[in-house]
Amino acid sequence: MSADKQTSWSYTEGLPAEDEVLLRARERSRELGVASVTPGTAAALTVLAAGAKAHAVVEVGSGAGVSGVCLLRGLPAHAVLTTIDSDVDHLRAAREAYLEAGIPSNRTRTISGRAAAVLPRLTDGAYDLVFIDADKPSYPVYLEQAVRLLKSGGMLIINDALDRDRVSNPAIRDETTNILRQVGKAVRADESLVSTILPTGDGLLLAVKR
Repeated sequence: MSADKQTSWSYTEGLPAEDEVLLRARERSRELGVASVTPGTAAALTVLAAGAKAHAVVEVGSGAGVSGVCLLRGLPAHAVLTTIDSDVDHLRAAREAYLEAGIPSNRTRTISGRAAAVLPRLTDGAYDLVFIDADKPSYPVYLEQAVRLLKSGGMLIINDALDRDRVSNPAIRDETTNILRQVGKAVRADESLVSTILPTGDGLLLAVKR
């Protein structure tokens, strides 16, 4: 990244002014060792959720509630967020963040379990938005399930799509980077999806189902 691009990235990441709810959620995420979304990504999630006018949303990986709060703040008043996480402590932190954000309990559903096992139990074509921010080795499975779950016009958001600027460097061939490259190629090759990547945070891969 050039010095100018690095400056611009730092500037955009520093623009969002996060309130006490998000700051406390971030503190809990640090205590739990959870890598929550960056402030720039968090703000983007709110804008994307608002633009999508989504009513049914699936989040794979709770991020200790940081990303969920941001998604919910962009969603319509009666939209429901389903968060899946295999770690009960992470889900507990997410529920605490939702409560502090004043989100009614009937607008959130937290499911404890491996997403690879939970996602197949969700209904085909029933969701307006799917956000993936979990274990990278399982991203190909999550992608397949997300496409199945999305309605026509639904949006897919995949976090960490650039893998700390490693995806763009062909000399880097570690497993995680290769998986993220494969996921990006699979999205671009899927004729049912229209896609792009934003450099926000560590990269947001966006796709809309035709």
